[in-house]
Amino acid sequence: MNNYMKIEFLSKSQNEGFARVSVAAFVSQLDPTIEELSDIKTAVSEAVTNSIIHGYENREDEKIIIEVHLSKNEIVISIEDQGVGIKNLEEAMQPLFTSRPDLERSGMGFTVMETFMDNLEVISEVNKGTKVIMKKTFHSVS
Repeated sequence: MNNYMKIEFLSKSQNEGFARVSVAAFVSQLDPTIEELSDIKTAVSEAVTNSIIHGYENREDEKIIIEVHLSKNEIVISIEDQGVGIKNLEEAMQPLFTSRPDLERSGMGFTVMETFMDNLEVISEVNKGTKVIMKKTFHSVS
């Protein structure tokens, strides 16, 4: 089975839940386990929250784009913003690093994404935006 979805929404914090549920609903056609679905929802939530808080610095009139590609037993999720980008990607990928300590952020977003997904790639350019690409393979698919 191959399938594809693309959604675009405003960078409002209340849309984070919409993103989680939309991706989970689309991915559910692969009949993932509850744990796999929870992992995906958590990773999507972290990526969208990063776009809103760090990429767009809480500006609510910007766009976040999510694309999901399904194949027989794998999903590829891309979450993209055209925000401020990440100045030092290596530093940003370190556990506990946050560019917004004033908001008491834990700095665990990328670590959470890496933990819950099989593969994480982050592409970012200062003043152009960030794209997070996450992959997960389902072992329970028949």
